[in-house]
Amino acid sequence: MASRVPQNAAIWTGRDEGREVLKGDILLDQGLVKWIGHADKHLLDEYQDLNRVDARGRWVTPGIVDMHSHLGVNSAPSLRGASDGNSRKGPILPWLRALDGLNTHDEAYRLSASGGVTTALVLPGSANAIGGQGAVIKLRPPTDRSPTGMLLESPYETNTTVYDPTTHFRFRQMKHACGENPGRVYSGTRMDTIWAFRQGYEKARQIRDAQDAYCVKARNGQWAGLGEFPEDLQWEALVDVLRGRVKVHTHCYETVDLDDLVRISNEFKFSIAAFHHAHETYLVTDTLKSAYGMYMSTSFTVGYLTCIIAGKPPAAALFATHSRYKRESYRGSEFAPRILADAGIQVVMKCFLLFEAQQAYYYGLPHNLALSAMTITPATILGLDHRIGFLEEGYDTDIVLWDSHPLALGATPQQVWIDGVPQLATPHTADKPAHFQRLPQTPNFDKEVKEALKYEGLPPLKPKASVSHAVVFANASTVFVRDASSATGIKQIAVTHNADGPFSVVVKEGKIVCVDTTTSASRCARSVLQDSAVVEYVDLDGGSLVPGLTTFGSPLGLEEIMSEVSTKDGYVLDPLQDRIPKVVGGNGALIHAIDGLQFGTRHALYMHPYSLLPSTLTAVPASPTALASLQASSRQPAAGSSPGMSTTFSLAAPHKLADGAIVQESGAVHVAIHPMGVPSVSTQIAALRRLLLHPSEGEAGVWFDKVKNGEVPLVVEVESTDIIATLISLKSEVERELGTRLKFTLVGAREAHLLASEIYAADIGVILSPSRPYPSPWEAHRILPGPPLSEKSAVRVLLEHGVTVGLGVSVADKVLNTRFDAAWVALEANGTISKEEAIALVSTNIEKLLGISMGEGHGDVVATRGGDLLGYSKVVGVVSPSRGVVDML
Repeated sequence: MASRVPQNAAIWTGRDEGREVLKGDILLDQGLVKWIGHADKHLLDEYQDLNRVDARGRWVTPGIVDMHSHLGVNSAPSLRGASDGNSRKGPILPWLRALDGLNTHDEAYRLSASGGVTTALVLPGSANAIGGQGAVIKLRPPTDRSPTGMLLESPYETNTTVYDPTTHFRFRQMKHACGENPGRVYSGTRMDTIWAFRQGYEKARQIRDAQDAYCVKARNGQWAGLGEFPEDLQWEALVDVLRGRVKVHTHCYETVDLDDLVRISNEFKFSIAAFHHAHETYLVTDTLKSAYGMYMSTSFTVGYLTCIIAGKPPAAALFATHSRYKRESYRGSEFAPRILADAGIQVVMKCFLLFEAQQAYYYGLPHNLALSAMTITPATILGLDHRIGFLEEGYDTDIVLWDSHPLALGATPQQVWIDGVPQLATPHTADKPAHFQRLPQTPNFDKEVKEALKYEGLPPLKPKASVSHAVVFANASTVFVRDASSATGIKQIAVTHNADGPFSVVVKEGKIVCVDTTTSASRCARSVLQDSAVVEYVDLDGGSLVPGLTTFGSPLGLEEIMSEVSTKDGYVLDPLQDRIPKVVGGNGALIHAIDGLQFGTRHALYMHPYSLLPSTLTAVPASPTALASLQASSRQPAAGSSPGMSTTFSLAAPHKLADGAIVQESGAVHVAIHPMGVPSVSTQIAALRRLLLHPSEGEAGVWFDKVKNGEVPLVVEVESTDIIATLISLKSEVERELGTRLKFTLVGAREAHLLASEIYAADIGVILSPSRPYPSPWEAHRILPGPPLSEKSAVRVLLEHGVTVGLGVSVADKVLNTRFDAAWVALEANGTISKEEAIALVSTNIEKLLGISMGEGHGDVVATRGGDLLGYSKVVGVVSPSRGVVDML
């Protein structure tokens, strides 16, 4: 079958350094691109069976190429029997192959393809200095259902595949790692790891040199005593690295590690394709440029001698915003992609690829390079740009049709074709406004870029000034405020109408005193401005004023660096698994998060200048009883019914004793129920039932009495539908027994959508964390992914059933994107979630579900320039009623 896929499209080809856009059609035949442009009728008449898809002017791009993936080797759901990412057999293991552990039943293939990912380099983990060989796969289920059938180009000959290496060489890919990870696994230092590299490469060099000497003798006819050809199956892949036949991908963060590997590359004369993670590459671009041969394009001859042509430096494959989660990433910067590109270093996005590319673009990476960073650049680095990455006639490039410009927030595939085969049986997408087809405008971050370099990733983050005099925010487009009388607790009090144009908001002593929506100054505005000795004007350029957000779920406020114990509040003992000392209170102890609070962490400070400032954060003790124990998406939370108390505090405060630092000392009682084997779920439920139905000792008893009386919420971290059903029954049981109405909130709750009506009937609220679910643990494998795989997201389903919903964040650096999480949820809801409801998801709803009373004088208001909550705006000021000032950013 041939398909004209699609018709009437805006086609981003990848050519002209990612700047070329064509209007027209694409004709596919047996997975090959046959035509790009306007196909004439004579060409189309050649095909008997055409599948015509009208793109209606929407965007088409090559499929996304994931150059740093662990799909299939670290499977979803995460099960011990399906984890093949790391070997523990030694530091140097070039002979291992990710293909040998590739799980063809991984749920992540379908999820990734639905996001536009069509090709992935599956790499071993980073536990070894050399972890083994990667596998480049396409994410279409193969007809033979085998891992080998998923390979894009098999570098290994079989009885059905033999290729000519003089045409397009089939590179192998190899994983290297340095720094903390291999050192931690093998209890060694960086010096040990680099010595391991040198030992391995010295062995490979000896074999290569012996082979070359053998070939010289053979060519010269010196057969006497020549013997067997010198080779070693274990080391042949590393020998091929030295011959330029293997692309080396190196997990490296810090300057010292980057410099180490560059020196190794020069000592043994091999090229490095890319540094992955690469958090400090933007600080040492000259170091990358000093790598051996830089990044090489290689012209091959048959035999063991190669001709190497110098090319580009190693690329940097990195996150846009994910950093500061370990010491090695502490100096990571949101501006790294832009700085690297400015220095001539190729940039590749990793992890949540489309969103990372959008974020990199937001922080200054040019749009053509942001799109290239997930398509043509990784394809080129992998040595596969003769087939994929570009939309070229004759390529078997995979194709994505998007519902909006790919760099617009919330962009979603309408269809994905891999090898010409559509991957979405019944795609669901929202009907977005026409302006979503245009490249979105982004803020200017030139000043921040300079500071990132000047301060080596640790720029000063405190507001430049706090003013108590009058401030006029001019050219606003919308104003939202807290309003207890509205259904969401958020009310839009002003909006620009075309006839009226933008308006101004007047603030004095940290309070909004009037909104001037008229063409001439209002009486209020004139009065305030006349009475003020100093008036400061801030042009919002169509921006907005919005209540500051409230974030919950991450360890923000209880740690500085996630992987460094010395920077954290620490682990809280669980009476179901540990012995609680009497000095703490024994089994009646209750741990308060407020006692372990940390202020002024870089994660907290970053919320001020770059995010829609979460004005408050609710923290819980870093124990099995709380979301603070969730350290990364790959780590499952521990089980436990030991209670802990959350606290709510201001991220802007310098320390705990400052005015306004603590918004609410104690808010809710937190527990967690997870199927971790020991203790059993039934044991955890039994413990919780006893706490709710029987008197309890100590401080835990005092607070559980408040839970029983309905005075404070009981917040339960849970994922599984079955456990949620049990909790619903338990709540009903306790309410019948006590004759009271309890306040329950579920956190995490990735399977809550399956019981939406029952949750509403039981008067239970839900904080979904993360907002875009991934089935990492088995207990959350029944997720509702949202568009394009399902018509509705879990948020939308719960809201439609009347459930109060909030959005949580599980990792501290993801708090930065809280507003984009809310925007994404609203954008994919097809107009069913208003702006007020979107803001409430990350502010008033969170507060209601956690029993937070903001109180008089709390509740910051954030001023954004160049757009509102749902766009790529920039925070320029924070109005603080509690302090009576405006922080100018």
